[in-house]
Amino acid sequence: MRLVVVSAGLSVPSSTRLLGDRLAAAVVGLSPVDVDVEVVELRELAVEIAHHFTNGFPGRRLGEALAAVAGADGLVVVTPVFSASYSGLFKSFFDVLDEGVLDGKPVLVAATGGSARHSLVLEHAMRPLFAYLRAVVVPTGVYAASEDWGAEGLDARIARAAGELVALTGVGAAAAAPVADSGFEVVPFEERLAALRAG
Repeated sequence: MRLVVVSAGLSVPSSTRLLGDRLAAAVVGLSPVDVDVEVVELRELAVEIAHHFTNGFPGRRLGEALAAVAGADGLVVVTPVFSASYSGLFKSFFDVLDEGVLDGKPVLVAATGGSARHSLVLEHAMRPLFAYLRAVVVPTGVYAASEDWGAEGLDARIARAAGELVALTGVGAAAAAPVADSGFEVVPFEERLAALRAG
């Protein structure tokens, strides 16, 4: 399984990157198959993203990041909250993706901020953005305010969201596939209903 973490954190160290790392670690721990994790740090691509808007071509590192996102089985996307929404850098990266790249791709949305009052950024900004891009957003988003680090509850939210992402990638079903060869038969509903009516 290929997992790409897109982090829009600007500082070093970054709480946004830390949240992305914790989410990725939870996915690795819950996945029944090996997970190859790649992290895309948007602050390192800011100049290339800006140039892409003016000349229409991605630089080498931006091109590699866009290819990683396109080839991922699942994404973890994390942004700091700026002006009650995702950051401009975060939005700009997804603006330069080719159309259709995220179609049907499982995405876990997460954000960091200084106050719990901004937690609705997940529902009011991030979820609509990825719905528009036709991604499949996991039911549980993860928001971490300053007071959440080390507090009870964050670990449980991380684990729940990571489990949902693993389930949406289908790797759990793939790992369980051999069960289908052990005599268990799947009968389409229409066939079963017709058999009941005939009997």
